[in-house]
Amino acid sequence: MAQNLTSRGRAVCSVLVLVVLVLFLTTNLVPVTEAIWLTIPTSGTKCVSEEIQNHVVVLADYYVVVDEAPQQYRTPTISVKVTSPYGNNLHHVENVTHGQFAFTTTESGSYLACFWLDGEHQEGVGATLNLDWRSGIAARDWDSVAKKQKVEGVELELIKLEGAVQAIHDNLNYLKDREAEMRQVSESTNSKVAWLSIMSLGVCIVVSALQLWHLKTYFRKKKLI
Repeated sequence: MAQNLTSRGRAVCSVLVLVVLVLFLTTNLVPVTEAIWLTIPTSGTKCVSEEIQNHVVVLADYYVVVDEAPQQYRTPTISVKVTSPYGNNLHHVENVTHGQFAFTTTESGSYLACFWLDGEHQEGVGATLNLDWRSGIAARDWDSVAKKQKVEGVELELIKLEGAVQAIHDNLNYLKDREAEMRQVSESTNSKVAWLSIMSLGVCIVVSALQLWHLKTYFRKKKLI
């Protein structure tokens, strides 16, 4: 009986440790999405960026926040531009107060979203923008998944955990590939620096030999040696 209780206790502890580990990795490796509040100045651009790997779904909603107090001016309009790491235009609109964009990444790197006030805004006061940026597992519509697969409760949570584990696995592979690329660049740089050092040392030796030969020839002509 005691052995059965001990085995059950170990099993429960193992499950708890696994859940804690999954939650920890999910918190650290899978981005937790929260709304971002941006204050857009009257002149200039406010940008946000996120490092995203390839084949990841990105969804975002944004809108200009209007104060509850009465205003004598109309709601300011903004322009939005979203670009990929290689500068490809993914979303560009002007004279809007709200909108959304969605895309699937085809490049790995930093995706940039920039916001600025339109030229017609002359009140001399900036605007506040609410941005809800979601990517990867956070962008999935779990209600549609639950309806499609006819699951709910614990089964749905397990599917979410499976998606989180898959996202962690993909993220780890992405970090591994980036580390390999950085190591290759570092080794290539070290090799080039080593060859440059050898060439510099060779040039110094050749120049020193030529100087010595020149001085020796000069002194012999002057019959100093």
